Amino acid sequence: MPLGASSRDVLQRGQLTQGKQDRQSKIAMAKDTTGRLHVTVKSGGKRKLSSKLWLERQLNDPYVAQAKRDGFRSRAAYKLLEIDDKHHFLRQGITVVDLGAAPGGWSQVAAKRTGAADGKGKVVAIDLLEMPEIGGVSFAQLDFLKDDAPEKLLAMLGGRADVVLSDMAANTTGHRKTDQLRILGLVEGAAAFAADVLNPGGTFVAKVFQSGADADLLAQLKRDFATVKHVKPASSRQDSSERYVLAIGFRGGSQKE
Repeated sequence: MPLGASSRDVLQRGQLTQGKQDRQSKIAMAKDTTGRLHVTVKSGGKRKLSSKLWLERQLNDPYVAQAKRDGFRSRAAYKLLEIDDKHHFLRQGITVVDLGAAPGGWSQVAAKRTGAADGKGKVVAIDLLEMPEIGGVSFAQLDFLKDDAPEKLLAMLGGRADVVLSDMAANTTGHRKTDQLRILGLVEGAAAFAADVLNPGGTFVAKVFQSGADADLLAQLKRDFATVKHVKPASSRQDSSERYVLAIGFRGGSQKE
């Protein structure tokens, strides 16, 4: 599937292909209750249960296999494709900032849909980690939570952004309440950064998780943006509390450079 194409029919292309067999595991395939092939990993050696479950989930995830076929760096690319297919905020010629961009799946989609890969739009990816080059994407290895980060970004852009994306998730501790607060803090930081760099009318998209702790965040976004809603693309795992907040129509008119 071309990078800019719709993701609605992604599951209709091909069957899930089995990855290379791990030396410490035996991989068996059998049909589940729906009649689909299901890969089961039998642990061996020192493999932890959490590692076994992660590998099993990856092997049974059709989006993981499809991402490899389509040349995406992560399955997360389909989430952005689906959200944009419905809401149409990634337009040719605009400027996009991708926070926490590594490994680069969302930056790939943004570069294609804005025309940055062809020199029309502009995409800047930001992450604490290094990220291999993507055509049409400028990369800055910095902490967006630092006080001087917005100023550095505006200098790179030569102006303000039209869209700020964030598919980040904080490192988890295993303590549910602590993890929710850390994730919420990260999203609040991303929202504050977006308010510093967006053009009037701009869009903010960020990963959040279902909890009762985000009321203040939503209230702030509703003050800053004309429309705020939650969306959950089909490619987001159904057993996950993950969803995305979509804020459209940034009100910060007087801040334009």
